[in-house]
Amino acid sequence: MPRQFTLPDLGEGLEEAEIVAWLVNEGDHVVANQPLVSVETDKAVVEIPSPWSGTIARRFGAKGELIKVGAALVEYSEGAGADTGTIVGEVQRSEPTREVEAPGRTKGLQVLPAIRALARKLDVDLNLVQGSGAGGMITRADVERAARSLTEAGPAEQLKGMRRAMAQRMALAHAQVVPTTVIDEADIDAWSKETDITIRLVQAMAAACKAEPSLNAWYNAEAGERRLLSRVDVGIAVDLEGGLLVPVLRNVGERDSADLRTGLNRMRADAAARSIPPEELRGATITLSNFGMIGGRFASLVVVPPQVAIVGAGRAERRVVVNNDQQVIHRMLPLSLTFDHRAVTGGEAARFLAALKSSLEKP
Repeated sequence: MPRQFTLPDLGEGLEEAEIVAWLVNEGDHVVANQPLVSVETDKAVVEIPSPWSGTIARRFGAKGELIKVGAALVEYSEGAGADTGTIVGEVQRSEPTREVEAPGRTKGLQVLPAIRALARKLDVDLNLVQGSGAGGMITRADVERAARSLTEAGPAEQLKGMRRAMAQRMALAHAQVVPTTVIDEADIDAWSKETDITIRLVQAMAAACKAEPSLNAWYNAEAGERRLLSRVDVGIAVDLEGGLLVPVLRNVGERDSADLRTGLNRMRADAAARSIPPEELRGATITLSNFGMIGGRFASLVVVPPQVAIVGAGRAERRVVVNNDQQVIHRMLPLSLTFDHRAVTGGEAARFLAALKSSLEKP
């Protein structure tokens, strides 16, 4: 009799995956371990192999559709072979994602039943409507105005894959962390034109972690434990069309500039192709966001637990500064340090930032 193969647990605690491409057609004969379909998780594109040999009688889901874990993926015609014990390669296991409930603005607010019915008819979320009536009451005109705005804005885009996971992680981080940001500028006028800014930043972070180890740490809020880490593994935020990935550059304090640049180039290429190995997304001890390559000077960044700090580098530019009581034009690099104030004191953060600046200001 026909036999179905369901979407397996990919090892991330995910409940669903998006179909990227089918690698087989209905009627094809496949062998055990042959790739059936590519699916997108929050961090990578994964090929799911066939657990059996047999003929594909039916495929479930089209490109772009979300398939729940445990839902039917393919159906084999009669005579499918025995289960070979195929295991889908482990994808990075992240901290369990807990739903973060945003406080609804209509909670506790009296909304007339007729207004609620109108909102349902026009597909308007009352939590997004600003009431103009007495005491903030939502009126018919408010709902109709919101409906017109939604129509003018165009259809909503369902967040999927990497962008959906990014939204969940950022919301969870925002709910957990007590963020505080300190800023400064490094005078980099002595740098040569060939200086690799990103690599200098990574090396300066390693020096700052050595000077003030409290920022190179993991914090477990539930256990009330802080773990200082001896090796500096820097997560590098990579901006992609589909969202944000943060591959990890390992052991940066023990590698030279050329080796770091080679490793960073490879990671960015893999990230752009969505083929980055899951292990290269694990275990960052501190993160760098070099957003100045795009624009902006300072930023209040998001610390993702269990890390306790993230460094931001803004757009370097030449401007007037005072040096030895003289006004001069030097190239300045804006620096932002956002840290989790639950695990890091203001003094520790200030010392780290001072060490970071000092390292960057060397020729």
